[in-house]
Amino acid sequence: MAAKGTDRYYVGIDVGGTKILAGLFDRSLRLLAKQKIQTTARRGPEAVVDQIELVIRELVAGKYLRLRQIRAIGLGAPGTVKGGRVLHAYNIGWEDVGIKAILRRRLRVPVFVENDCNLFALGIHRVELKGKPRTMAGVFLGTGIGGGLIIEGKLYRGFNLAAGEFGQMIIDKGGVRAPNSFRGSLESLASHVGIARRLRQAVKGGEPTLLQAELGKTLKGLTSDHLRLAIAQRDGLAKRIVREAAEETGLCVAGIISALGPEYVMLGGGVVETLRRTMLPVIQKTAAANVLPGTMEGISILLSTMGEAGGIHGAAVFAREEFRQTARS
Repeated sequence: MAAKGTDRYYVGIDVGGTKILAGLFDRSLRLLAKQKIQTTARRGPEAVVDQIELVIRELVAGKYLRLRQIRAIGLGAPGTVKGGRVLHAYNIGWEDVGIKAILRRRLRVPVFVENDCNLFALGIHRVELKGKPRTMAGVFLGTGIGGGLIIEGKLYRGFNLAAGEFGQMIIDKGGVRAPNSFRGSLESLASHVGIARRLRQAVKGGEPTLLQAELGKTLKGLTSDHLRLAIAQRDGLAKRIVREAAEETGLCVAGIISALGPEYVMLGGGVVETLRRTMLPVIQKTAAANVLPGTMEGISILLSTMGEAGGIHGAAVFAREEFRQTARS
């Protein structure tokens, strides 16, 4: 059904290393349509920018709208965001890209840019939790690990605009040093890349796993679904490494709770969503065992139900809030 020509809409974009997800929202931020394409970061930074423009145009045209009916676009990107520029987004090949100005020039629509995990946290807070908690932390386990903070009901970026990078918290200072992360960081241990690396090292050391029968000794193409099925088939190695990743995540969550005492710690991302039966109880138990007595009272550690849509919902919320703030100033 075509949207009404007199209405005004918002677009939320979540840009990641493997996919670009876009959503079209009405003025009440109800999701009307979404579109997903594979990110072609290997073709260079400009190719990713072109993809973002294309998916926006196709999403709008698919509802028989014109770009002038879009009130604002919210975009979440990996890396640090300062002044509409995305810095050090290694998984999409961006070192310093002024995406806000580029899209504004190409589309003639107001564009607001923020870190992707910040917007994921914002989406969970505003949509899933109805904006009720005054404090919330989000920890998101995917290809890498990121996070976001809500303090006093608002997105908290920190003095350096890079708060909430929980994946860079050091869990094991004697651990491996992963590319684009610190030695023994949570990201190096419990992200999908980290889990896959540890499995390969174990297989190389002679430990058996059912995964070899399907993927070979290099475990090329390993996914979280492979791990889930292997655990269901009582694969001891897969279960041990996933449980270790969950314990390490629990230590990170304990640190967040001790430092900030948020009402909610919300977990998300493909790794923990797919492996929730194994990981969630371990994360909760480990976090509770590593804080002072009484510290956990009233605090909830939960898995978000929003899935990958959390990012585009947060981006739409951000676009509307920033647009209104700009209009008032």
